[in-house]
Amino acid sequence: MSYHLRYQVLPGRDATPLARYCAEHGVDEVVLIYSSEELHSGHPVGVGEDLWFEHVAAVKRVLDAHGVGASLNPWVTVGHADRGRMQDLGFAPMVSPYGEVSTATASFACPVWRDWLAGHYGRFSELGFRVLWLEDDFRYHNHSPLTWGGGFEPEMLERFALLSGEKVEREELVAAVTAGGPPHPWRSLLQQTWREAQLEALDAVRQAVGGRARLGLMSSGLGIASVEGRDWAALFDRIDVHRPHFAPYGDAPGQSLASSIAMLELQRAVRPEGVEVAPEIENWPHTEWTKSDTQTWSEMVAARLSGADGMLLDVHPFVTGEPERYPRVGSMLDRSRAALDATASPVLTTEGVAIPWWPETAARVWGDGTFDGLTADPLRAARYLLPYGVPIRAGSGPVTALFGKVAWGVPDSEMEAIFSGGVLLDGHAAVILTERGYGSLLGVEVVEVTERSEPSRVPYSMERIADGGALLSVNVQPALARLAAVSGAQVWTHILTPREEEWGDGRVAYANGLGGRVVTLAACAPESLGRCDDGQRLAHRAVRFLGGDFPLVSGGPHLMPQLAQAGGGRRLAIVNGSADPARPIVSGPAPSVATLLEPLREPRSVPVRSETGYFVIDEDVPHRGYAILEW
Repeated sequence: MSYHLRYQVLPGRDATPLARYCAEHGVDEVVLIYSSEELHSGHPVGVGEDLWFEHVAAVKRVLDAHGVGASLNPWVTVGHADRGRMQDLGFAPMVSPYGEVSTATASFACPVWRDWLAGHYGRFSELGFRVLWLEDDFRYHNHSPLTWGGGFEPEMLERFALLSGEKVEREELVAAVTAGGPPHPWRSLLQQTWREAQLEALDAVRQAVGGRARLGLMSSGLGIASVEGRDWAALFDRIDVHRPHFAPYGDAPGQSLASSIAMLELQRAVRPEGVEVAPEIENWPHTEWTKSDTQTWSEMVAARLSGADGMLLDVHPFVTGEPERYPRVGSMLDRSRAALDATASPVLTTEGVAIPWWPETAARVWGDGTFDGLTADPLRAARYLLPYGVPIRAGSGPVTALFGKVAWGVPDSEMEAIFSGGVLLDGHAAVILTERGYGSLLGVEVVEVTERSEPSRVPYSMERIADGGALLSVNVQPALARLAAVSGAQVWTHILTPREEEWGDGRVAYANGLGGRVVTLAACAPESLGRCDDGQRLAHRAVRFLGGDFPLVSGGPHLMPQLAQAGGGRRLAIVNGSADPARPIVSGPAPSVATLLEPLREPRSVPVRSETGYFVIDEDVPHRGYAILEW
């Protein structure tokens, strides 16, 4: 496991203390960053580029002399955000779908910018760095202050016209690609236009670098990348190292680890085997107060359990002094090493409910008139399942969860295979699959979808469990599908009005004609339902009905499992996302080894108590701590 420490080059700063710090705290590689954030005055050119080149080269020489590895992270490609900056370098500026023009961010379609990018990376590659990183601004979305992002510059529209054979104004193109109903053909053509421009820029960089360094790429979420039409296979044909974003930039509740675990797992599935991966442990703004050591530790462990080769760390302030000024950070790195070594994941195969993803999903989503409406979020099912103690895996499996707009992405050729197994659906996915002609496989008829904001004299309010009569709330669900179970289906819950009148069926289980099983939830955002023990029991019941034969976890809120075949055995890692300590209860036979990882402490063995059909970790797992179980 390697620590990759990102370090801001400052003019005139002696790098010798940095090199000594790395040796003291086991930092294998420094990722030098320059002209970033507070020091960023635009894309470096001319004398400005010369000065940065000299400063970077000087730091590299010191690191080489002390035997410390080095990579380089130029701060910008197209540019992160304007933040009051302006550039006048002849770059065509990015333009948003709504005509907003950036003052500092360049268009992927600009040949002047592409020449600058290739020349800049080519020049710095001569210094002999192991990896040259493409920052996360190598994308179309999220370039503040542009609404959504860019990609609608006149130069890009010209490229679109050449590809489509039609000259189209920006307003007409935006209206067509976001229109309601089936996707307009222009949407996939626009995505192809963007994809080709991005890959051309990357090819220019690779040619300029000429093999003198490996190329690394930071990436954002899969859903928004799909809107851009990102071709992951083509990117990884050109990229050697991956830096997936997966964690909050600042302090967040422990339950946020559900999204982090899922992001790491789903991005692992789009990355070819053999690609080096160093997830980003970020904190922003760059101060030691932004994120707790406990949270940083838990995110590093989550990344290590996902198979990460190293950690790219942004844990020091960029501009306020040398790393040795922050002894607490060095102590955190030292105290984390044992847990990271204990969670080594050489080759792993994950297990659990399958969360599938198809990168072309956004090309198939029915629009709603906005760019945000094209985004399908593949993490939603994971955010529902993980805090209830249900492990997940990316891709396909005997049990699959399809939530929301992801259902648009399922190829027709895969539908029969998926519905021959077990499938968990939310109300929105049931609507989409019915629209696509697969309603007969679901066991429910979708009468309508009711939005919470729609006035009604009989509004939905509660969910009553048929077996026992316990009540759960659906009062703040953004929308509910009014379900009617077909003959032969099992109705597990009923949706009620505030007067306890029947509104519709809530959770329906069904064995379909393909031999598969389906559980459909009326809730259109199950991950935002109020959680409780009854809700967990319903989730576990659904997984078992659908054929899930893997361990399930209870015993406290937000006990989130990562299940894998790793290192020749089976491993279950359970993290406590609650602020309260808990003793996890796990279905199945007891493990041969049980290890407790408490934040920033040495791993130690813990007792396990076997009961009929399950076992209990007989010691408290603290907030963000992990129980590692091995068979």
